[in-house]
Amino acid sequence: MGAKNYRILIVDDEEDLCEIIQFNLMGEGYEADVAFSAEAALEKDLKQYDLILLDVMMGKISGFKLANMIRNEFKLNVPIIFITARTTENDLLTGFNLGGDDYISKPFSIHELTARVKAVLSRSQNKIPEPESSIKINELELNFLRRELMIDNSQITLTRKEFEILNFLMKNPGRVFSREEILKTIWEDDIIVTDRTVDVHITRLRKKMKEYGKYLKNKAGYGYCFDYQ
Repeated sequence: MGAKNYRILIVDDEEDLCEIIQFNLMGEGYEADVAFSAEAALEKDLKQYDLILLDVMMGKISGFKLANMIRNEFKLNVPIIFITARTTENDLLTGFNLGGDDYISKPFSIHELTARVKAVLSRSQNKIPEPESSIKINELELNFLRRELMIDNSQITLTRKEFEILNFLMKNPGRVFSREEILKTIWEDDIIVTDRTVDVHITRLRKKMKEYGKYLKNKAGYGYCFDYQ
């Protein structure tokens, strides 16, 4: 993706600085918009931007507060570079904890700024999305990374095969799998198990899942599925 395809929002209450940054970024081939306050930034469609340059010390809404809104209220993953004269360790940690991708201290050179912009955009373009780590339905949550089942905030102990079966079915909600398909997926080349093995594990899972065991449905003549509808 060329520079001209990236759209950047500059949010800073120093209007002269905004105009200088905008001029230079446009000279590099980027599309650049400006907002002289966090309030003005909130009037824009923030989803359209590939990067936000965000001053920390502004009026009623600080850059840190706006970043928090972007991450936690709007649920946007747009890269953020903080621009500020505040350079204490606590400020740096606050910025990164709020999901900032970089931190540039004032005063800075335009060459430094454009280099940081290029680096952050390059990283964001090549970033592989993190896989979903869990599925939560009502008070039931299966965490794929920790390999655990939680019900009503209590951990339910599962055997490895029980977890793998539930994991497999929950990742394919509504899809019916025959016993043979489940055996081939979970037990692979283990030839000593039978179709009855799947039935036994499903029965145990239903008991452990309590009221949510009803989501493990048996489609007579076909197989099993996870269906919470």
